[in-house]
Amino acid sequence: MEHFALGHWLLVLAYLTSVVGCALGLACAVQARHAADPRHRVRWLVLAAISIGGVGIWLMHFVAMLGFSTPGMPVRYDIFRTVLSAILSVTAVFAGLLVVGGRAKFGWWRLALGGVITGLAVNVMHYTGMSALRVKGDFGYDGGLVALSVVIAVVAATAALWFAVFLDRLALRLVAGFVMGAAVTGMHYTGMAAVRMTMDPNAPDPAGAEVFSFLFPVFVLAAIAMAVPLCAVLMAPAVAPKAPEPADAVPV
Repeated sequence: MEHFALGHWLLVLAYLTSVVGCALGLACAVQARHAADPRHRVRWLVLAAISIGGVGIWLMHFVAMLGFSTPGMPVRYDIFRTVLSAILSVTAVFAGLLVVGGRAKFGWWRLALGGVITGLAVNVMHYTGMSALRVKGDFGYDGGLVALSVVIAVVAATAALWFAVFLDRLALRLVAGFVMGAAVTGMHYTGMAAVRMTMDPNAPDPAGAEVFSFLFPVFVLAAIAMAVPLCAVLMAPAVAPKAPEPADAVPV
């Protein structure tokens, strides 16, 4: 199997896709922290989940998989599981952001829990998306590399959320986007390195759709998923940088 059948430039494109989606989503998460109305806060978190889960995670996976091939043999995808992986990604990221950004008050336990949930969202999306893969043969995973992919995603996602939640400066939000993009991309290729395939040239061609057959609708939806949060962030009032409120404390 090959991971860069279209060239190594695809790695750069996948990483930048993740950075843009994550940075935009984290900017929405910052707006959520400062929203006075709980309903507005939830709306910002929904936009953040769409940006991070739909673009930063799922679209990055999709772009990276454009380079995946089994030379001389077809690769197909189950559309239902591919769509399901996108839904799971957005939903899981929303849950993580709700824990971290659901309140303006900062809490270390919320950051840790949100980082775990968001990091696991990356893994859930990846391995659900991989379950949609159809090849002439079977494939499994190296358990050690799968565990490493989980650690990479959780640690880097927690760090990115810390940047975005703890500090409000624009430059640091961008840094958070680069960190989280590295988490998603690193987790993806670590997860792909864990794949162990056994090909069978005599097996029937797999059922499913070719990746390029649904390329156009995917990118149209991705453009919408980025345009809506971007417009919302640009039209939102500026957030003044300030230190977060003290962490949750136990009364004495």
